[in-house]
Amino acid sequence: MNKTLTMNNTLALNKTSPLKKPTLVVALGGNALLRRGEPLEAAVQRRNIAIAAKTLAALSQEWRIVLVHGNGPQVGLLALQNSACTQVAPYPLDVLGAESQGMIGYMLIQELKNCLPDREISALLTQVEVDPHDPAFQDPTKFIGPVYNADQAAELIKLKGWEMKADGKYLRRVVASPLPLHIIEGAAISTLVAHDHLVICSGGGGIPVVRSDAGMTGIEAVIDKDMSAALLARQIKADALLILTDADAVYLNWDTPQQEALRHTTPQTLSTMHFDAGSMGPKIRASCDFVTATGGIVGIGSLEEGVAIMRGDKGTLITPSSQTQH
Repeated sequence: MNKTLTMNNTLALNKTSPLKKPTLVVALGGNALLRRGEPLEAAVQRRNIAIAAKTLAALSQEWRIVLVHGNGPQVGLLALQNSACTQVAPYPLDVLGAESQGMIGYMLIQELKNCLPDREISALLTQVEVDPHDPAFQDPTKFIGPVYNADQAAELIKLKGWEMKADGKYLRRVVASPLPLHIIEGAAISTLVAHDHLVICSGGGGIPVVRSDAGMTGIEAVIDKDMSAALLARQIKADALLILTDADAVYLNWDTPQQEALRHTTPQTLSTMHFDAGSMGPKIRASCDFVTATGGIVGIGSLEEGVAIMRGDKGTLITPSSQTQH
């Protein structure tokens, strides 16, 4: 299949039989499942996942879907709950990441099955190899957990030794976010896709593991799910990548009177712009890496508008230079 897709020929491809549909990796943000300011409760998450399931069900009419979800709010909550028990040593972040894959994967399977009762839907516990010497371990940038005011953050820094950074007008815990190098279960994911499963995998960016003489072992980190989704999309030879988040598009001068939405753009144009390392920056980097490496397309936008984003009607669409729409 020609990897350089325009919006028009993508729609043409989608009219073929189900197993001939192009493959779309969808990166669903943890903040789209538990939105900023909402309580970190199961009922709230289920409500948002029900919205996500409807979007994914609609996308599945035109695409074979592989879903990667974030876990920033969820793994941060697990870390808080985990540290509250003083009788045992806290579980490391890689184990908590695995817990979040099971928790979110269960809810996604249930809601997707309600929308698509005849589809095979599988959630796969997924490990992702990282470099133990990645410089990210010296400069944590990945936000996890809820937001705090200055007094709350100061107390947590004192009690738990956590590192905090500004997230908008609040403070939030940050942890190391090394670059993903290889999806360990990539071949299994490809097999499930080939058998027409809607696959949920690499949750939270994947469980971070490092390779040594003794084999694979976990490491304290949370992998950026957008970078992991872009790597997965390349590894399984997907045709497109869709990043669903709590913003309706990519903006220049975000949260200022001069903010401006980018509707259609290219990696070359985006390379001249600056985006925050703790939020939109990794999404832009992941998108540009995928488009440049494959000639595919990337959509970025809000959860409810997934189909419209991939058709170029909403959000931001990133294409190779020759495919840019005006």
